Amino acid sequence: MPKDAIRSRSLDRRRMLAPESHHALSLAAQRQLLATPEFVAAAVVGLYSPVRGEVDTALLQQQLSETGRIPVYPRVVGDGMEFVRLSPEAPLVPGRFGILEPSGSERLPPAAIDLLVIPGVAFDRRGHRLGYGRGYYDRALQDEDCRPLLAGLAFAFQLVDRLPAQPHDVQLQMLATDAGLHRF
Repeated sequence: MPKDAIRSRSLDRRRMLAPESHHALSLAAQRQLLATPEFVAAAVVGLYSPVRGEVDTALLQQQLSETGRIPVYPRVVGDGMEFVRLSPEAPLVPGRFGILEPSGSERLPPAAIDLLVIPGVAFDRRGHRLGYGRGYYDRALQDEDCRPLLAGLAFAFQLVDRLPAQPHDVQLQMLATDAGLHRF
């Protein structure tokens, strides 16, 4: 199935989720990730600000705050993406695409992030993800030697058997969904 058809079908399913279901399934997916040794051990965790019905990350953010760990969020700069530490003095503000981004100036290279939680439109059983088609995460994480552990966060219905993949597509090491954890 072509990427556009997969993307359209997955986005339609997310849009159809009732708010109560979205909330409950988001909590379940986040709890799957919270229970992993990788999340527990990570001192610096990259999160995302959910848009268009993506799995929420508020519980993950709350856990990081409560345990004194460092949250970082992506910020779009030109055709690229950088990762910036979130702090009370530098809150999230609407960015280029209306997505909340950190307003601070403390940038961290990908190598300084222990675990990076990545959203997606669809994921497959080999660790590939399908985003919105702009390639920001793929470009930001192209250096395999300086890449953090990559974890997807999704609803179970976003998992498909196989996605079309390109050599430059970044692969995940795990995917947390409301139905369980998948390791690649």
